Amino acid sequence: MQYARKLRKGDKVAIVSLSSGMLGEEFCSHNIEIGVKRLKEYGLEPVFMPNALKGIEYLQAHPESRAKDLKDAFLDDSIAGIICAIGGDDTYRLLPYLMEDEEFIEAVDKHPKLFTGFSDTTVNHLMFYKLGLSTYYGPNFICDLGEIANEMLPYTKRAFEGYLEGNEFDEIVSSEIWYEERADFSKAAIGTDRISHKEERGFELLQGNEVFQGELLGGCLESFYDLLANTRYVDEKNICEKYGLFPHKEEWQGKILFIETCEEKPVPGLFEKEIMLLKEKGVFDAVNGVLVGKPQDEAYYQEYKDILIKVIDNEKVPIVYNVNFGHATPRCALQYGVVAKVDMKQKKIYLDK
Repeated sequence: MQYARKLRKGDKVAIVSLSSGMLGEEFCSHNIEIGVKRLKEYGLEPVFMPNALKGIEYLQAHPESRAKDLKDAFLDDSIAGIICAIGGDDTYRLLPYLMEDEEFIEAVDKHPKLFTGFSDTTVNHLMFYKLGLSTYYGPNFICDLGEIANEMLPYTKRAFEGYLEGNEFDEIVSSEIWYEERADFSKAAIGTDRISHKEERGFELLQGNEVFQGELLGGCLESFYDLLANTRYVDEKNICEKYGLFPHKEEWQGKILFIETCEEKPVPGLFEKEIMLLKEKGVFDAVNGVLVGKPQDEAYYQEYKDILIKVIDNEKVPIVYNVNFGHATPRCALQYGVVAKVDMKQKKIYLDK
């Protein structure tokens, strides 16, 4: 795996809309203003790629324009990092424009850049993983840098600061606070805090050894399900299979799988189907352990735990639940390909960078 250097003061960072084009809509204009201000406070120079602000309708119709922005960001030697605007649900449509473009593939190889995002950005992460670039399942622009409270959420802010040279950290602990998702993201809500709760549980070991390790590999559970089961778009499964996007069972050997549920808050019956599909792919026969993200708003908290134990049906597979990554806030960043040592005696995840 190739590992991009961390960001330095004065660096340019590209903002890309690889799925939803909502960053270009008027209702996100205040997120842009807030996010730009915060990036500049870190000494970074935000660069909105040419198509990133063209809106939902245009980008829905032009996946090739989304792909071009990503390619051009890699071809631009002055850009050190790439931040996804937000997720969405059709990032797979970029694959033919990128995975068949030798110039893009060569640029990724010769000019690795820090890349961060979550949700349907899972598809981009799996693409980069296949191309040999380590990326970050972590903060994005709208949800995190553009957070409309007066400050970024402290735990998430620390995760983003981990992208900056000199601020690296090598362990992850549970946040002491968790937040409900906002009901109002409008300009009128600027300066309001999210509803917060004291974290009563922390990381939970559901089964298996207290200490285990392996390279990190994973993403959003719904993104996995969509690309494997063809439930959302009729051509998604075929396109993802064509480019070998989902790792084969052998590639999962010795890894730590990380998975989390999206803002759709899948009902327990769907969650069970999603976990079962991973089981059918042999993932749980291969991995050294599983990290499961905190469900947004703690939806179906106990039901998900019960399903994980029932479906995996192998008490030797360690499962750690309620980890702060993905759609629930606050969130940390998990780096693909990095060796993580999970120590539930200490309730910490150590990263070997």
